[in-house]
Amino acid sequence: MTGRPFAPDLLAGKRILITGGGTGLGRAVARHLVEHGAQVHLWGRRPAVLDEAAASLPGSVHTQVVDVRDGERVDEAMGELWDEHGPLTGVLNNAAANFIAPTESLSPRAFDAVSGTVMKGSFHTTHGAGRRWIAARLPGSVVSTLTTWVWTGSAYVVPSAMGKAAVHAMTMSLAVEWARHGIRLNAVAPGPIPTEYAWQMLNPTGKSGVGATQADQIPMGRMGTVEELANLTMFLLSDACPYLTGQTIAMDGGQMLAGPGTFAGLAEMTDQDWADARAKSEAATAASKAQRGGLGGPH
Repeated sequence: MTGRPFAPDLLAGKRILITGGGTGLGRAVARHLVEHGAQVHLWGRRPAVLDEAAASLPGSVHTQVVDVRDGERVDEAMGELWDEHGPLTGVLNNAAANFIAPTESLSPRAFDAVSGTVMKGSFHTTHGAGRRWIAARLPGSVVSTLTTWVWTGSAYVVPSAMGKAAVHAMTMSLAVEWARHGIRLNAVAPGPIPTEYAWQMLNPTGKSGVGATQADQIPMGRMGTVEELANLTMFLLSDACPYLTGQTIAMDGGQMLAGPGTFAGLAEMTDQDWADARAKSEAATAASKAQRGGLGGPH
């Protein structure tokens, strides 16, 4: 258990946007931000999911329907947020999409759905906030949720690995370019932290040997927790260390150093295994649509 290392007012006065905030890790981390005093804004593509998330969270939570791949919509929504609630103080680039697949089987549409959500979405959102901070001479903090694949790559999740590597590069590049404006950019690269839908997509067979989702291949012998991820994220979004910028911090129980923690073990899967995995992924997607309503796909 990580406990509560921060004062409950750590983020008082902060106004933080979370993309992909209606589900999974984004929604889970949002709770911790709100509980520590932040006003939180959630972006996602499905209004019913956003409304459900906002209703489940205590404190000040606002939502907007935004597909972060659409640069014009992102800028429009950012302007609406600024006008109605005031300037953001922080951005958490969390929107993502991913699934395992042999790369030769990917369609251009599947590649764009994953890489575009991660890479284009993170850039559009960061750019929309950053240029407003610069124009208003305000400081800001951007934190992006990545993976250790930005250093190692990973077979069978190539669109995600490529997209997240691009955001890693953006983090380092803009940390230098925007430092003089008081804008910091950092990223977190967590190891496995189970969420129901993500685990169905990344290990739909349930078989062992999928290194990136197996606790027994992590030196600490366990998965990470939402609390640990939230604590690191809150530290980066707070004013605790304003000299820290341009860093991607691995939080993976030593997995990358011992592994690396990738999907290389899937090379042992047969054609039938892949067919079974695809069927289970499609069933999980259909179940998610039925449960939450609206469109599926990237959050």
